Amino acid sequence: MNKKVLITGATRGIGKEIALNFAKEGYDIAINFRNIESANILEQELLEINKDIEVLKLYGDISKYEDCEKIFKEIKEKWNCLDVLVNNAGVRKDNLVLRMSEEDFRDVIDVNLVGVFFCMKFATKLMLKNKFGRIISISSVVGVSGNKGQINYAASKAGVIAMTKSLAQEIGRKNITVNAISPGFIESDMTETLEEDYKDEMLKEIPLSRFGSTKDIADMAVFLASEKASYITGQNIIIDGGLL
Repeated sequence: MNKKVLITGATRGIGKEIALNFAKEGYDIAINFRNIESANILEQELLEINKDIEVLKLYGDISKYEDCEKIFKEIKEKWNCLDVLVNNAGVRKDNLVLRMSEEDFRDVIDVNLVGVFFCMKFATKLMLKNKFGRIISISSVVGVSGNKGQINYAASKAGVIAMTKSLAQEIGRKNITVNAISPGFIESDMTETLEEDYKDEMLKEIPLSRFGSTKDIADMAVFLASEKASYITGQNIIIDGGLL
């Protein structure tokens, strides 16, 4: 029987690459989405990679408790288990603190931090029943270093790291590992909106002299889900080309 993975925000960027990698490994994949057209396209791509897997499409806004509850209820009804959760969904609303609105601060915290908490909570309940699980959350290097104009994003990602370390201590005895991945500058939809001058300056600071790829992050996610990583928990793994 195939192992089961849920990936939030799975239809583009890092989330999509993670989904494609898990398909290659033979996982049944639940993709959380907000755009049905993108979800349908991804479903076809996943089945083209591996026709022997099942794809479960789950609409929902993870920042809403009711949506998360529904997502995990559907997983329980369909599969009655979940082996891997990848908390990937995230948003950015950058601005200097004096210009940042309360709404933009709260929106980023709600999706990037509160939504991850909801998913951790519901996934833990499923995983405890089977005494096995892998929870992997996508954080960011700015959650470690901070970054001007990203006080909301940095706070949310730092919170993800703290939740990861705390939850790992709570449920490790049940054979459930909890880890975070903190990407640096990765070529994806989220970095396309950055100013070219800013990206040029950052490139000069990266010892490997290149931005990362979504595959760099996806490879680590698959590794952390595997038996090869069974003794790794409570860690924040930075993938940034040496930036920090």
